Amino acid sequence: MSLTGTSFLYTAVVLTIVALILPLVLWSRMRGPKAVRVAARALMLLFAQATAVTLVFVMVNNQNNLYDNWADLLGTGNHVQQAANLGKNGTGNISLKRLPKVKQDFSPAEGPGMRAAGGVEVTQLKGQVSGVNAEVYVWLPPQYKEPAYRHHKFPVVELLPGYPGSAKAWFGSLHANEQLMPLMKSGRVAPFILVAPRTNLLAGVDTGCANITGTVNADTWLSVDVPKMVMDNFRAEPAPSGWAVAGYSAGAHCAVKLAVAHPDRYRAAVGMSGYNDPIGERNSLAAASPALRAANNPYLLLKAKKTPPPIALYISGESGDGYQAGTALASVAEAPTTVHVVFLPRSDGGHTMALWRPQVKAVFRWLTLEMGKNHPHAKTGSATPHGRSTSGSTHAELASGTASRAGATRKR
Repeated sequence: MSLTGTSFLYTAVVLTIVALILPLVLWSRMRGPKAVRVAARALMLLFAQATAVTLVFVMVNNQNNLYDNWADLLGTGNHVQQAANLGKNGTGNISLKRLPKVKQDFSPAEGPGMRAAGGVEVTQLKGQVSGVNAEVYVWLPPQYKEPAYRHHKFPVVELLPGYPGSAKAWFGSLHANEQLMPLMKSGRVAPFILVAPRTNLLAGVDTGCANITGTVNADTWLSVDVPKMVMDNFRAEPAPSGWAVAGYSAGAHCAVKLAVAHPDRYRAAVGMSGYNDPIGERNSLAAASPALRAANNPYLLLKAKKTPPPIALYISGESGDGYQAGTALASVAEAPTTVHVVFLPRSDGGHTMALWRPQVKAVFRWLTLEMGKNHPHAKTGSATPHGRSTSGSTHAELASGTASRAGATRKR
């Protein structure tokens, strides 16, 4: 029985109801020795508690897309076939152009939100370079199948969840496809292909989107294998001009790090409630040593760049949960790098889907403008979406993505 399936939810509901009824019916009717009656009543109470906890867990899991299946929940899943030393650029000096094309079969994805707004498709991808074998979800914009666009190539946004988190979360919990479809149809948001690859690759740990020889090549999986597969199977624009990456929580850290580390693969990145130092996620493999932490910290990577990368970053968060990470990046960014920092008050929802879900539309309007993907029929309106400011930076500076270094320093 699927962990996220409707049948499991209904089973949990029925068992919870039964567990509540049993004590009401049998409590005073128990027969036999006192010890037997006490034990039976205790078992009924334990059964009631267990079913209630299970039902709450199932509802929370379905709402937030934390675990895809039993293997993820129990910590028995492993999607890494090999993790060779791929060097600093994560390709093992392999000429990607010489690799054979990756032709994949796709099928309709199952689960909450997967059938909405035209439906999400899924495929099982064996990464040629990374050695990762995992699922990738793809949603195509409404224009993709229109005759007028049959020769058109579309920009792509890779979507990353938090940890633990399912690759389905952007569709099932954030409802990105449902929110964006009408905006794409009206031209207010560019027709992006949305790609959500699995990021939970090893049991019980967060990969930190890092390449760790002998353990996992998560960076290469996300920045090499997945993009190549998408470009080989869909009318997708080439990297980096047509590619962006977005994430929340641990996925926000990954998104920003990937863009800073690989400006030849991504033009823009969005990080909602993220962090720079991998130690922000206590189960992150990227925090296992000082060297790994430094190599996967986007702030240190950006600060060390001799030539500022031509990337745009959108960082949003509350004080102590993402905002300072953004102002730190803004403090070391030099043109052509731009950092757009949005401050969110704690009253907006905390570190939950309730905070990230309403940001989806603003984030994709920003991506549309930053990547120069305005639809030919786009309506004119305000430029970059405005965020709230603090005493550290003015509202205008934050809205334009030019938060002052002095203000950023004070906030760190």
